Amino acid sequence: MMFLIRTAFWISVLMLVLPISVGSPDGKDGASIDPLSALSAAGATVSDLSSFCERQPDACSVGSQALKLVGERARASAELVGGYLAGDSAPQGPAAPSARAAAGRDTLTPADRKPAWRAPAEPAA
Repeated sequence: MMFLIRTAFWISVLMLVLPISVGSPDGKDGASIDPLSALSAAGATVSDLSSFCERQPDACSVGSQALKLVGERARASAELVGGYLAGDSAPQGPAAPSARAAAGRDTLTPADRKPAWRAPAEPAA
């Protein structure tokens, strides 16, 4: 997740810094911005976001819990995919079943399956 955020950030910085000019169809230039002012605006945004938790502690705590849950699910999914790609038939990680459950619900031995002895029924008179 953090990789995607970093990648999006650097691509947006690259797009802002590269001198690409695209004119509008009517011959007027589109909106223009100085790369240094865009960089300072990005710095101000990061500064504002860093103090968000001080202004909104409830939203920050709920957001951190949500990110933690997403991270746990992503880790579990990655372990499942990794196990599948490695050729394991059983899932790995904290969600792996116990040995008893992995063997199935059928835990009876052949002696347990043998029916109990009963005396033959007496013929009716």
